[in-house]
Amino acid sequence: MKWEDNRESTNIEDRRNSSNYGSKGRGGNMMALLPIVKILLGTKIGRIVLVIGVVAYFFGFNPLSLLDSSVTPSSTQSKVVNKDADDKSARFVSAVLAQTEDIWSEVFKKYGATYQVPKLVLFRGSTRSGCGFASAQTGPFYCPADRKIYLDLSFFDELAQRHDAPGDFAQAYVIAHEVGHHVQNIIGTLDKVQKAKQNFRSEKKSNALQVKVELQADCYSGLWAHYSMKNFNSLEEGDIEEALNAASAIGDDTLQKKAQGYVVPDAFTHGSSAQRMKWFRKGFTQANLESCDTF
Repeated sequence: MKWEDNRESTNIEDRRNSSNYGSKGRGGNMMALLPIVKILLGTKIGRIVLVIGVVAYFFGFNPLSLLDSSVTPSSTQSKVVNKDADDKSARFVSAVLAQTEDIWSEVFKKYGATYQVPKLVLFRGSTRSGCGFASAQTGPFYCPADRKIYLDLSFFDELAQRHDAPGDFAQAYVIAHEVGHHVQNIIGTLDKVQKAKQNFRSEKKSNALQVKVELQADCYSGLWAHYSMKNFNSLEEGDIEEALNAASAIGDDTLQKKAQGYVVPDAFTHGSSAQRMKWFRKGFTQANLESCDTF
C-alpha cells in the first residue's frame, strides 16, 4: 500500500508511552491508600515496610501493585523491540485514518450529511476507554460511548504471526473495519441494534444480529478500499488479497476451529470467513451504502 506521501490525521491519541494504572490514576491510588500509610507509620515494622516500598518505587517497581488489584503492572506493557519501526507503524495508522476521514466525508456529502471524524487511540499494553478497561488481549475495537477507536500496535504482529495475515493492507483493513463501526454509530445503526438486543432472550438471536453489524463494517471497509484506490491510488498488487486473507483468518469458523477443533455457528459474533470476504468484496466492487445493507 502506498501511503508515505499522504497526509496524516491529527485525530490520533498516542498513549504508547503513558504509564497505565488501570481505572485509577497514580494520585488516586495514593489517596486511597493514605489510611494504610497512617497505620504503618504507627509501628516500627510498618515504617520499615514504607521505607522498603519507597526504595522499591525509585528502582522501578510499583509497590501499589501489591496492594491495589486495579493497578496494572508495567510488565503487562507489550515490549517495543524497534522504536523506529513502531513509530513508522504509528504514522501508517495515522495516514490510513486520514484517508478514512477524507473518503467518508465525501460519501456523507453525497447523502447530504456531514461526517464526524473519530479519534483513534494508540496504546501498548493497556489503557482506559469509555467502554471500560482496554488491553492488548481485547484486540482493536470501537467504543460508541466516547466515539474512539482503540488499537494496541502489537495486534499487527499478532495478525501476521498468529493469524498468518501479514501485510500493510491487512492492517489497513482492520482500521477501516473499526471506522466502519463509527459510521454505524453516526447513522444510528448501533443504537438500533442495541435496543433490539434488549428484547432478545436468546443469545443465538443476539449473536446473529451482531454478525450483521460486523459484516456491515467489513462492507464499509471494502467501500473505503474502493475509494482508496480511486482517489489516492494507494493500492498495490496483492493488497486486496491481503485484506481478504485477513478477513478469512479472523472469521469465526476459522478461529473456533483453530482454538477448539470444531465450529459452533450459533456462537458466531463476527461471521464466517466466507461471509467476511463476501461483504468486503461487495463494498469494494459496489462502493455505496445501500450495497452494505446486511440487515
